[in-house]
Amino acid sequence: MPKTTIAFFETTEKEKKYLKKKFDKNFELLFFPEPLNASNAGLISNINIISPFIYSVIDSDVLNKAKRLKLIATRSTGFNQIDIKKAQAKKISVANVPYYGENTVAEHTFALILALSRNLHKAYLRTLRNDFALEGLQGFDLKDKTLGVIGAGSIGVHVIKIAKGFGMKVIAHDPIPNHILAELLDFQYVSLDELLKNSRIITLHCPYNSHTHHLINMENIDKVKKGTFFINTARSGVIEPKALYYAVENNIFGGAGLDVFEGEDLLEEENQMLTKNVAVEHLEALLKKNLLIRKENVIFTPHMAFDSVEAVERIMDTTVDNIRSFLTGKNYHKVI
Repeated sequence: MPKTTIAFFETTEKEKKYLKKKFDKNFELLFFPEPLNASNAGLISNINIISPFIYSVIDSDVLNKAKRLKLIATRSTGFNQIDIKKAQAKKISVANVPYYGENTVAEHTFALILALSRNLHKAYLRTLRNDFALEGLQGFDLKDKTLGVIGAGSIGVHVIKIAKGFGMKVIAHDPIPNHILAELLDFQYVSLDELLKNSRIITLHCPYNSHTHHLINMENIDKVKKGTFFINTARSGVIEPKALYYAVENNIFGGAGLDVFEGEDLLEEENQMLTKNVAVEHLEALLKKNLLIRKENVIFTPHMAFDSVEAVERIMDTTVDNIRSFLTGKNYHKVI
């Protein structure tokens, strides 16, 4: 029997070793550290299964070159990097990893909240200069503060549980409210406008799609109370870059913790902006990011909220299960 060929993109050496242990000699495994996109789509012309991560762009150009492709097993929850309609038209199945890091992302969310609320980043930079003065470093308690959670799914619920451990009040906005859960965890569902108006800290945990694109924008940003903290460990496109910059510049956001930002994929390779046709809006977003990163009250982390040892292993295990189940006709986490 011919071997099933699987190409993994955006893999580290550690992931490569882990995945090799999961497949026997009936599989041919190919590993590429770079993302898959139109410029290297020739690599998958004869591949049966591909497994990309978040920076790959699997559009119609890529799929047109994939002559033997049967399955895209993305190692992520989101799949907006894949042209689903084109995949469906070519009868290519798509699988994702719906659950892997609920607690992992929630913990990173609170790492950002605590770093801001207790000025840990400022204090660290001062101590590097041998400056141990307390002036300007006074923080505030999380107890009794109102946390606004946009997206009360699996990750959002973990955030709510942690918030309750700190004694916080919680309000949430979600298109599909679970009132039994709200009663059990003692939080309240509200409209987006109410959440923006009444939160001391706002945190994003919704997926990115046509409904959540620029959910927070220049039209509703002024509804946020001045000095509110903003956390984004979800997707950059949920907030309009112009609104984010405006909010920080005008102290609507008294602090921001950002694990994602629009145009971040362009920074994977420093010369990409010189060698590729980059959309004007992405250039604008990157310029705003460079201005924001100089702000003392803004913390950036490099899209690492998901990246714990345990979460990455769960991602790979689920991906392997998706591939094996697809090949044997069993149920898997099927997008299409």
